[in-house]
Amino acid sequence: MSRTEVSIIIVNYNGCHVIVDCLHSIFAYIESPNIEVIVVDNASQDGSPELIADKFPQVKLLRQTQNWGFGTANNIGVRHAAGDSLFLLNSDTVLTDNILPALIAKLESAPDIGMVGPRLINQDGSFQLSIAHEIGLWGEFKTLQQVRQYRNPRNRPALAQQYGSDRYVDIIVGAAMLMRRSLFETVGGFDEAFFMYFEESDLCQRVRELGYQLLYTPEVSLVHLGGYSVAQAATKMAETYRHSQRYYYQKHRPLWEQWVLERYLALKRWRQRKRTTKAKIG
Repeated sequence: MSRTEVSIIIVNYNGCHVIVDCLHSIFAYIESPNIEVIVVDNASQDGSPELIADKFPQVKLLRQTQNWGFGTANNIGVRHAAGDSLFLLNSDTVLTDNILPALIAKLESAPDIGMVGPRLINQDGSFQLSIAHEIGLWGEFKTLQQVRQYRNPRNRPALAQQYGSDRYVDIIVGAAMLMRRSLFETVGGFDEAFFMYFEESDLCQRVRELGYQLLYTPEVSLVHLGGYSVAQAATKMAETYRHSQRYYYQKHRPLWEQWVLERYLALKRWRQRKRTTKAKIG
């Protein structure tokens, strides 16, 4: 029996409008018998688990009775995986060619490379940010500045040129990341205290703390639609974002940065209440 080289793990939550295209693209371009595809369904109510079971019987479908969130669901997928390497992939991604051989070659090119992330592109083929600076007051400020730059489409060619060659980065966005299973297990997988947001940043941070590098490579790319599940519950996700942010700072940042973050968030709440009161009076 041949050994499984790569387990492709996808977390699905009410993704019937994206998961089919994602899986179609995987099986259209990746034909190796040493690859397995695992979908962990977080109790979707849109018929997507039934759709996956019907259209893709070769997929190992792990149906959950509740929504565990992104990190926990990935951990569940890994526990059922047989691959030597793990390719963690979002359901709202689409492959346009077989990017696995190149990613595996990058991962195996140096023993200190712990994770590899490909370039993400938008549907129109334009560059998409898929890396970030280390989480912290200064790192988040730098990332925010870059995000603001990215939001203007005219700036994207310059950003694409800036990230036009392989480079080591602090954070690889969780939409597509390849790593060795042994390293994933060494760091303990995703911290399940994160329901959503910051979980991949936390994983990247712990990998780097062990002395490994995170490699971003634009030599291969895939389409990422972005934010499909999150857009379905924006208000609740905003609350979840802040909860995860606080927890991340408690794990990894000094006390003075935690204090500054709390003061900043308190100021934001005060300004929001003030705007709300003014709107009611007006």
